[in-house]
Amino acid sequence: MGRNQPSKGARFHRVLLKLSGEVLMGAQGFGVDPAMASRIAEEISEIHSIGVEVAATVGGGNIVRGLSVSAGGMDRVSGDYMGMLATVINALALQNALEQLGVFTRVQSAIEMKEVAEPFIRRRAMRHLEKGRVVIFAAGTGNPYFSTDTAAALRAMEIGAEAILKATKVDGIYDSDPIVHPGAKLFKSLTYREVLEKNLRVMDTTAVTLCMENKLPIVVFNLLQRGNIKRVLLGHEVGSVVHE
Repeated sequence: MGRNQPSKGARFHRVLLKLSGEVLMGAQGFGVDPAMASRIAEEISEIHSIGVEVAATVGGGNIVRGLSVSAGGMDRVSGDYMGMLATVINALALQNALEQLGVFTRVQSAIEMKEVAEPFIRRRAMRHLEKGRVVIFAAGTGNPYFSTDTAAALRAMEIGAEAILKATKVDGIYDSDPIVHPGAKLFKSLTYREVLEKNLRVMDTTAVTLCMENKLPIVVFNLLQRGNIKRVLLGHEVGSVVHE
């Protein structure tokens, strides 16, 4: 499959989409909702079809979260590895949903498991993107104590992504939780330093600092509103942007 040519309207040519594990639950309280995985795959397919090169990372919070496990008394390192394995399950679910739509997809894992995923190799990942394949990065960075936020920032920089698109359940970045505080203020634009100084929890501190040092913009938007991924790519005023 040859390299896609981006449409003139595309804001970015290569992006990394950061998905939480929780979003894959859909209406369920645990695991993967196939209908939700299919809906997300359809939206990825839409931006892929206009020539955008798409990589993705998926969290594992719908199955197991390392911090929660360790808070319950389990060893932190063991808990983090369990969380990494959960991200592989989610990556395979998303891969399956994409391939059912005819989108060629590769899963690359930071933990070697050659029967189910390729090992993460930067040059191979970039070649897949150039050939028009979607690449899903699984198992975080392969190291305990590092979040999937940090993994997303790291992989985005390694593959030369032009932005991180962080999909959430709210319309962007607020000064407090809008679900708990209906009067919360929505920020349309913020600098990295403002995010850090206001402790806005867009992504963890390590991830935001990595993006700041490498001038990688972060777009935070509501995934639950269908079509928002494409709107972000076409430059519509959607969500919040963190930049220099």
